[in-house]
Amino acid sequence: MLPTLTYLARLWLGVLEPVGRRVYIFSGLALLTIKYLGETLLVNAYTGNVFWPWQFLNPLLGARMAIWQSGPDWLGWALFLWSLPFLWVSLTLSMRRAADASISPWWGLWIVAPYVNVILILTLCIMPNAPGAPWHPEPLTPRREKRMRSFIGGMAAGIGVAIAFGAVTMALSVYLLRSYGASLFIGTPLLMSATAAYIDNRIHPRTYLEAMGIGAATMVLACGLLLLFALEGAICLIMAAPLLLPLSAVGGAIGMAIAESTRRTGRDLLMALALLPIAAGIETQLVTTPEYEVLTAVEIDASPEVVWQHVIDFSDLTTPEPWHFRAGIASPRRARIVGQGVGAIRYCEFTTGVFVEPITVWDEPHCLAFNVTEQPAPMIELNPLGHVHPPHLDGYLRSKRGEFRLIPLTGGRTRLEGRTWYEFEMFPQAYWTLWSDLIVHRIHERVLLHIKRLCEHDQRA
Repeated sequence: MLPTLTYLARLWLGVLEPVGRRVYIFSGLALLTIKYLGETLLVNAYTGNVFWPWQFLNPLLGARMAIWQSGPDWLGWALFLWSLPFLWVSLTLSMRRAADASISPWWGLWIVAPYVNVILILTLCIMPNAPGAPWHPEPLTPRREKRMRSFIGGMAAGIGVAIAFGAVTMALSVYLLRSYGASLFIGTPLLMSATAAYIDNRIHPRTYLEAMGIGAATMVLACGLLLLFALEGAICLIMAAPLLLPLSAVGGAIGMAIAESTRRTGRDLLMALALLPIAAGIETQLVTTPEYEVLTAVEIDASPEVVWQHVIDFSDLTTPEPWHFRAGIASPRRARIVGQGVGAIRYCEFTTGVFVEPITVWDEPHCLAFNVTEQPAPMIELNPLGHVHPPHLDGYLRSKRGEFRLIPLTGGRTRLEGRTWYEFEMFPQAYWTLWSDLIVHRIHERVLLHIKRLCEHDQRA
């Protein structure tokens, strides 16, 4: 039993073992089962929901989120961390299986692309094993007189090509296609870091730890250039770091493995780089934007009649703003309403502008619901070099509607619930909505706790 476990550890966690068709099919089914059981146990334990297999197999991560959104705030982050090892294993298995089928190992990286990964998996399961040893790790060793020169030159060449590729991909995805999709946030960091490590290792051999460091350094440098040229702000780069840095480290290891284990020409790499912008264009036509719901509640020592008056129109928020609002996240200031009943207009003022909210339900003192017809930017981006306004601040995070629900409790108390329904057009939504849900919760809390203080003060008076 021990050799079997040792072999599986080498197979799944390493990159040296070749992967034939049977091994690939067995590993895929085993890992899929392990991942599903782990997620199911977590989701069921902390939400009570059943995570059905067809929901788990949905290629869009965002479609699964309704299953765990009713759980604690940390549950989504726990599922994200649980998924990272499986991302590594699926990438390295597919890369080695592609080489074993005598096609470019770079094609294995398409395992992270929604819909395309299904076609890739089926293709790799069907294609026969190639004769010989297509995947044969054999580190390259430069001649003695070239070692010191290649130590720096390889790194500079690899990172330079990777940065140039990232600039082209970002320009096409963000400014031409207006898309913040999987090609940008998953494919680009993977290919950038893999390219840097691949070119570097073709010139000077590295350890895998060094290759991962080069991959991560490539991404850190790219983010620094985005700040330097005022193309992005610090807040969003910090939010993206937990996604980009693991992907870039994985990409560095993959680039080194391909450089060591195959002798295919650089034409394969150029083809992989050229196909990514094409995939970004296709992605804009396929990706859908689901609607997400955030619920926050407080209990107030006041009657629903008292609470209602402060729900429809509350005074300036005077308590100090938490650090995340002072850093630039849109913070609520005050609310006022013009008119009464359905058709009245509620104006909710934030630090970035005003939300315009026509009333759709006026059930005094039980429910106030509204649509959102106008909204400001979700944040003011920070950049040490001056003002910056990246495209994702305009319309990618869209608040659709909201609701206040007042539920009478015993003892003349009230449970006040605030709900927001929104769309977020950035992929992977299962990652980005971890941040947006957290931000919306904090906005809800600031408003609801302010209403609670006002109502309890009135109740005592």
